[in-house]
Amino acid sequence: MPQADDEEITLPPPLMTVPVQRHVHGQAAPWQCDQVAAEVPVALVCNGLSHAVMMCTPQDLPELALGFALSEGIIDCASDCYGIDIAAVDAAAPSDWAAAGASEYSLPALAVHLDIASSAFMRLKQRRRNLAGRTGCGLCGIDSLQAHDWLPAPGAAAPPPWLAQIGPPTIFKALAAMAEQQTLNHATGALHAAAYADVHGQLHAIYEDVGRHNALDKLLGARARALQGGTTRNDGPAWPQQGFVVMSSRASYELVRKCARLHLPLLATISAPTSLAIRVAEIAGLQLWGLAREPRAVRYTR
Repeated sequence: MPQADDEEITLPPPLMTVPVQRHVHGQAAPWQCDQVAAEVPVALVCNGLSHAVMMCTPQDLPELALGFALSEGIIDCASDCYGIDIAAVDAAAPSDWAAAGASEYSLPALAVHLDIASSAFMRLKQRRRNLAGRTGCGLCGIDSLQAHDWLPAPGAAAPPPWLAQIGPPTIFKALAAMAEQQTLNHATGALHAAAYADVHGQLHAIYEDVGRHNALDKLLGARARALQGGTTRNDGPAWPQQGFVVMSSRASYELVRKCARLHLPLLATISAPTSLAIRVAEIAGLQLWGLAREPRAVRYTR
């Protein structure tokens, strides 16, 4: 099970203190300190090959990296990742700052290095070769609609019997618990959350990030590590095999596809889904709920 060496460096805090001045009814209050969400460039590097750069909350990065690798199909299972290391880097281009006469400035960033199986790495390199030099639709550098991995594999298995136990009351219970446990968002009002609940609506883990995709990848990575016997920040009672995901965002097709790829049968979100999210969920056989705000919830797939 991959373990991370993130203790060797000091990660930036997930919250930053900044001076602010509040204006209410035309009156300006004195300047005071407040907290905002930290947003840091994070590069994901697979076997020395830089694959993606995301803007993230600098917390739970090993879970983020593993979840991203799994949900994007870079690796097939958690055991395909042999290790995760984190390094501090400077994302600023020195020549740009020098030209501006401000060479003392820098942009702290992080690089998360994954050591993955050679077969997965060869597949990743082939995928990158297929995308190299392409331009056109502006999505991930692809040059045609058919070149993008829009849809998951069609759901072959019937819905698990326990899924019938989950309805609006269970979803409302999980979402209420998630809202209470969004500690970073309570301090800033700027972070999304993804949480994992059992069939009774009991929350077992929650992860936050400035990006909804990142929050979900952190959750998926933590679940994969836990099911493989690894440790996570949310360690406590064992993660149940039977469970579902709730999120504080809208349901985009990427979130649905990520859940489907890791065989999670139900996703419920506070806001509405898009038409493509519904279509992807239908193909994957995933039960999709949206606008889940008590007393109302909308089910979008049969």
